[in-house]
Amino acid sequence: MYHRILVPIDGSDTSNLALQEAIELAKNQQATIRLFHVVDLTTAYSSVNAPHLVERQNALQEEGQKVIADGSEPMLAAGVKFDSKCIINFDKHTYDLIEIEANRWPADLIVIGTHGRRGIRRMLLGSVAEGLIRISSTPVLLVRAK
Repeated sequence: MYHRILVPIDGSDTSNLALQEAIELAKNQQATIRLFHVVDLTTAYSSVNAPHLVERQNALQEEGQKVIADGSEPMLAAGVKFDSKCIINFDKHTYDLIEIEANRWPADLIVIGTHGRRGIRRMLLGSVAEGLIRISSTPVLLVRAK
């Protein structure tokens, strides 16, 4: 039985599908969900000129808060118990931070969306979900894009 379900979200359609699946599970199991979003500043520091760095960081943080707010709406509508956490990443892989949060909270299950990329697209774009399933000590439910 699942009591605590961690749902990493990024605002994408795939992430929203995973959130819907987690909501159904939480309703069925009377579980609590934690919405989790990582504001990734690693690329902000490598791709922006120093004078614009603070502006870029603030914009990404605002975007992260909007992702959490948008993810909260279906939770409220479904009447599911939840909380949320938005963190800033300067130097780690997103999947490492999800694993850390799953252990710290502690989660019984992680529900995450995956785009199901193959071949060269997978190599070039990478996958948070794939990295997570390789390292996770918590069961992971992958919800594939339609």
